[in-house]
Amino acid sequence: MMKRILIFCTTLFLTLLSNAQQPNIVFILADDLGYGDLSCYGATDLYTPNIDKLCEKGIKFTRAYANSTVCSPSRAAILTGNYPDMVGVPGVIRDMPDNTWGNLSDEAVFLPKQLKALGYHTALVGKWHLGYESPDLPNDRGFDHFKGYVGDMMDDYYTHKRAGINWMREGSQQINPKGHATDVFTNWAVEYIKMQSKPDKPYFLFLTYNAPHDPVQPPADWLDKVKHREPMASLKRQKLIALIEHLDAGVGKVMEVIEKSGEADNTLIVFTSDNGGALQYGANNGLLKGGKGDLYEGGIRIPCVVRWSGKIKPDTVTQAIMLMDFYPTLVELAGGKYQQKHSSLSIGNLLKGESFNSENREMVFMRREGHRYGGRAYYAISNGEYKLMQNSPFEPYQLIRIIDTSSVEIPVENAIIKKELWKKLMKHIQNSGHMPWM
Repeated sequence: MMKRILIFCTTLFLTLLSNAQQPNIVFILADDLGYGDLSCYGATDLYTPNIDKLCEKGIKFTRAYANSTVCSPSRAAILTGNYPDMVGVPGVIRDMPDNTWGNLSDEAVFLPKQLKALGYHTALVGKWHLGYESPDLPNDRGFDHFKGYVGDMMDDYYTHKRAGINWMREGSQQINPKGHATDVFTNWAVEYIKMQSKPDKPYFLFLTYNAPHDPVQPPADWLDKVKHREPMASLKRQKLIALIEHLDAGVGKVMEVIEKSGEADNTLIVFTSDNGGALQYGANNGLLKGGKGDLYEGGIRIPCVVRWSGKIKPDTVTQAIMLMDFYPTLVELAGGKYQQKHSSLSIGNLLKGESFNSENREMVFMRREGHRYGGRAYYAISNGEYKLMQNSPFEPYQLIRIIDTSSVEIPVENAIIKKELWKKLMKHIQNSGHMPWM
């Protein structure tokens, strides 16, 4: 009997020790946040002090790329570590049978499921946008806790409805919370962190805001402050500034509760966006060309910051990464082994300030869409310096050279590079053609 007790206690001690060394992970995803719409990324007409603190104390990526230029595919890439069209999500998933362009693969292994196997409690708070019913709801895909919005966009940040339907859920049960969606999600995230902040079990929180996606609807008091401070800005821009600054305040509350939990030094925080800013709603993508919906840099290059106090040193990283790279990275940092045969790469070495070998890597971007695109897909492929792209399925491909880490995209003629990229893109299209998405 004593021997069994000793074995049990030893096993328990080792488990607790292992978990104590695993970081809590808080992954914060904004919706349609432009590359230039944070003050730490060069904005001069808005103030984001809380996200700026993450920048100051963490790693700021200047060439982070979303896997797609719209919501659903980018989210699928983060959660599967794979190209979205390889997991059945080439476009936006909608509750519209005649205008939906994806269906999650049943075989895809989601990030929260991997982390659960490593002892994590997993939660999604906020926007899901990857399916409206089982088996494609968050709890079906590895999240222990889900409290948020199943749908795509809200028609109103206060009623939380889309076409008159309430898509707010706790688990699979419909709920009807009160207040601005950004505040609702922030409060739920704070509640979850307070509940999970205990040393014997790490947690993974995927906090996905709707802001600053349209409708651009900031709280009235936040808009009034911006109108007073930025009287020369257009009303459209003033509203977006206020919505982003309100989002930053929510991030600040999340950071505050992490600090108060006593686990700030053992909590890895990621802040990023699912795609570029929507120009028609006043977004600022810096000097980058294009915006949401485009495969130019403004549609796919995104702000991205990672902070892990005491573990990673503040830095600015100019190497290109993709959102799907966080999947293997987080699995490895949690103590697991990444064994999927996907195109994502662990950026753990980059976070540690070590060399990162991305030679011979090509990054593919795509989107399938209805509306004016007629259900067709359009693509881009980049080796980091050159990008072969079309910006709609009806355009010829053009080769663009990305001169440096800033904004310069120059059309060039180089038959050899164009042929190499074309062959690799065709191989990707051939492989993804085997994946059903309806």
